[in-house]
Amino acid sequence: MSYFPFFIELEGRPGLIVGGGTVACRKVEKLLPYGPRLTVVAPEIGPEIAAAEGLTLLRRSFRPEDLEGMAFVISAAPPVNRQVAELCREKNLPVNVVDDRELCSFLFPALVKRGSLSVGISTGGASPTAAIYLKERIAALLPQNFEELLTFLDGLRPVLRAELPEESLRSEAFSRLFQSCMAVGRPLTPEEVRAILDGHQM
Repeated sequence: MSYFPFFIELEGRPGLIVGGGTVACRKVEKLLPYGPRLTVVAPEIGPEIAAAEGLTLLRRSFRPEDLEGMAFVISAAPPVNRQVAELCREKNLPVNVVDDRELCSFLFPALVKRGSLSVGISTGGASPTAAIYLKERIAALLPQNFEELLTFLDGLRPVLRAELPEESLRSEAFSRLFQSCMAVGRPLTPEEVRAILDGHQM
């Protein structure tokens, strides 16, 4: 079975992490940059998770009522993984159970993040090693200042909407601006931007 890579808004959405060990910590670290409100429940919570800001920590065993109000759940606690997964399916809650594809309703991808760019890589659980290999190759292809370039290009969107109301011209201009940024390895000067836009308006 193939998995479709939905990209969803997590800012401010409540999520539950069941488990407080090293694996749970890795999930927390990947999720936090996307701004969810995370609750971690486990009898023992590792120091890395405890030191993270913005988490709600419940130092006890998982209870079914912990699922109430959650938008998604990740379970990294083998003794209760199956129970968590079954309860989530009953409630139609998206659940990821670490290292058990059969219990998952969504998979956690290998991630490459550069500012607003997120690349998610999944092999459908067939080979996490292959996913990590591809993640490293993709990360190596991106310039170090890629986040800066994306921020610059995003700032040009209102200008292009105002000056190029025709969508096809605007799309072509965005393409040329991006290619020019990649070619010179930096944001363009106002003069360089103007030259590209004037070229489209001729």
